[in-house]
Amino acid sequence: MQKQMMKAAVLDRPLSIEVKDVPVPEPRPDEALVKVHCIGICGSDVHYYEHGRIGRYEVKQPIILGHEVAGTVVKVGSAVTNVAVGDRVAVEPGVTCGRCDYCKSGRYNLCPDVVFMATPPVDGAWADYVAVRSDFLFKLPEAMSFEEGALLEPLSVGIHAMTRGRVKPSDRVLVTGLGPIGLLALEAAKLFGVTEIYGSDVMESRRALALEMGAAGVLDPAGAPVKEQLDRLTGGEGVDVIVETSGSARAIADTIGLAKRGGRIVLVGLPTSDAIPLDIPALVDAELDVYGVFRYANTYPAAIQLLSRREHSIAKTITHRFPLSRIREAVETARTQKDTSIKIMIYPNEHE
Repeated sequence: MQKQMMKAAVLDRPLSIEVKDVPVPEPRPDEALVKVHCIGICGSDVHYYEHGRIGRYEVKQPIILGHEVAGTVVKVGSAVTNVAVGDRVAVEPGVTCGRCDYCKSGRYNLCPDVVFMATPPVDGAWADYVAVRSDFLFKLPEAMSFEEGALLEPLSVGIHAMTRGRVKPSDRVLVTGLGPIGLLALEAAKLFGVTEIYGSDVMESRRALALEMGAAGVLDPAGAPVKEQLDRLTGGEGVDVIVETSGSARAIADTIGLAKRGGRIVLVGLPTSDAIPLDIPALVDAELDVYGVFRYANTYPAAIQLLSRREHSIAKTITHRFPLSRIREAVETARTQKDTSIKIMIYPNEHE
């Protein structure tokens, strides 16, 4: 029997991506086949496109990128019971083993055997269809758009950061770096009930969007010393929690001097250098708690519930929309127009 074919964006080597015909994946007994309605471009996708590797993960063979995805179930495996054909779903892209100590304890994001979409050599979902183990599919409420469903993945990073940082409504929060993750971390803080949130970024357009999304104030790290700006905004009270998403070595080092005594620092962004000088005596003297964030765990149900019950602004992060047929233009926009682009969405069906 001849295999059914679909369109997919295939990265052959750095800066070389093309839409090709590839076989539609056949779902295993515990998987469902999802028709992709929209899928975001992540910073990791752009990095693989530009450099061909991130750390130890290297593109050694053609790969389909993309992992921020929502769509409709069109086929289910023989063992699937939690979703059915026709269900609108968001896809959690990291499929874990479910058996190791990390999975058993609920911290499955640390599973050593995780299979994560669009991480070499695993294909992603810049395609018409994707097959996913069904327990990593989450039904979308009728009022939630496919775009919001696709944004659940980057929003989950922000939600996990709030959980790791033990954020509560009475906290004053600073988010450094206002790219897609930073802006959605800001939104996550709002969903956690925080009312006083500040944002920091060198790009004026991103600071403006943070204010539009509800930030109480913004800082420009390229201007006056950040500590001075923060003291003006908070009346010298400082912030309880800093969520660092930029990955800037300077921003990471500065967190120790910006958090109030007894505060918490949540590190999300990955720096390009392995070693960053930190003022350890100041960290100890202020009794600061420092938390690392690696992806997320157990966030999708909470994210869907929070978004369903509260007003939110996550769709404001979408600045561009492209059909899959224009994938190279879309990725180049993300790569070269960081001053005007935040989240770019891809649509395999050009009419959607």
